[in-house]
Amino acid sequence: MVDGLNGGPAGTGVPVALVTGASSGIGAATSARLAEAGWHPLLSGTDAARLCKVADRVGGTALLADLSEPGGPDELASRALDVAGRVDALIANAGIGWRGPFPGMPVDVLEQMITVNLTAPLRLARLLLPGMVERGSGCLVIVGSIVARLGVRDEAVYAATKAGLTMFAESLRYELHGSGVRVRLVLPGVVDTPYFSRRGTPYHRQWPRPVPPERIADAILDLLTSGQEERVVPGWLRLPDRIHGGAPGLFRRLACRFG
Repeated sequence: MVDGLNGGPAGTGVPVALVTGASSGIGAATSARLAEAGWHPLLSGTDAARLCKVADRVGGTALLADLSEPGGPDELASRALDVAGRVDALIANAGIGWRGPFPGMPVDVLEQMITVNLTAPLRLARLLLPGMVERGSGCLVIVGSIVARLGVRDEAVYAATKAGLTMFAESLRYELHGSGVRVRLVLPGVVDTPYFSRRGTPYHRQWPRPVPPERIADAILDLLTSGQEERVVPGWLRLPDRIHGGAPGLFRRLACRFG
């Protein structure tokens, strides 16, 4: 269903979550988990056929939106509020990638990645947070990446956008303290999604092995309902994160040697 609610949450007490990048991967899995948990998901994406298929399957609402366009985030926020009346949680998940040496990165791809991965989530949050603050409740879940903490060869811009999201979440958490609005951050490692084929370079490493998107969806749902502020998935990635923080020189030598 596009721009029309299955039973509609307005006045029913059903919480509403807006999920970006919901036509596949983490976004689709998260929409399903939310629906199972009693939320009404608003699914945002650019592929109408896939988005409507997921929305029909989970009982949500498809909202076509191109976050790379100048007015994309504003239009999406407006339509979400028009359709549902409110947004109780924003799951900022949409993202694009590109792999290769930075000097060879096309300028248009660079700008699009910054727009979709970093600027769009900030604009959506700016538009939807006032309503949450006014109600004294709500949640912003940022889907970042462990590369925001560790860096990664040949994906410098992607890592930079995810690092920006990480610091945005950390800083906004302080700002919203006591407001009733929570800020959560999930930092996935390699996830088995169409992301790699869309970036133009398939994932070729045997280790670490990609985790299914449902594991990230489970973490997002848990962050929505628990007091935990951050989750690294899979959990073992906390180890290299700690090594990077405690012994950055050692970490960089290992990273340069083993990639």
